[in-house]
Amino acid sequence: MADLQLAARAKGVELPILKASNESEIDAAFAALAGLHADALIEGDAVLFMARREQLVALERAYRVPAIGRFREFADDGGLISYGPDLTDMNRQLGVYAARILSGTRPADLPVQQPTKFQLVVNLNTANALGLTVPPSILARADEVIE
Repeated sequence: MADLQLAARAKGVELPILKASNESEIDAAFAALAGLHADALIEGDAVLFMARREQLVALERAYRVPAIGRFREFADDGGLISYGPDLTDMNRQLGVYAARILSGTRPADLPVQQPTKFQLVVNLNTANALGLTVPPSILARADEVIE
């Protein structure tokens, strides 16, 4: 969050942070978002948001707020854009680590790894519903475009 706010300030953009830790707080955060006249929303990567993504997508449409989520399932379920690590690739790497540990490698001897494969998914159905035009440069970079 601190990095996002720093980048926003450098661009002269106000970036309010809204927090939610349960279903009702998600509803309240969207009501507050409407009062801020926000132009867009960046969703965090909390487990709650992954579990409640249908609720989030419904609220984004109801409040007509374009949003970006971290995992492709967000765009699959109707969110505008997702950009983040490829969960399939991450899970494959987890399996490799589990196999190495079961084969006798001490966990402390395994290197810490960061995701290396990321996905950009754009949902054009949602863009159309929000009256948005996605720039061709974004569509060209997308790993998948949902139509």
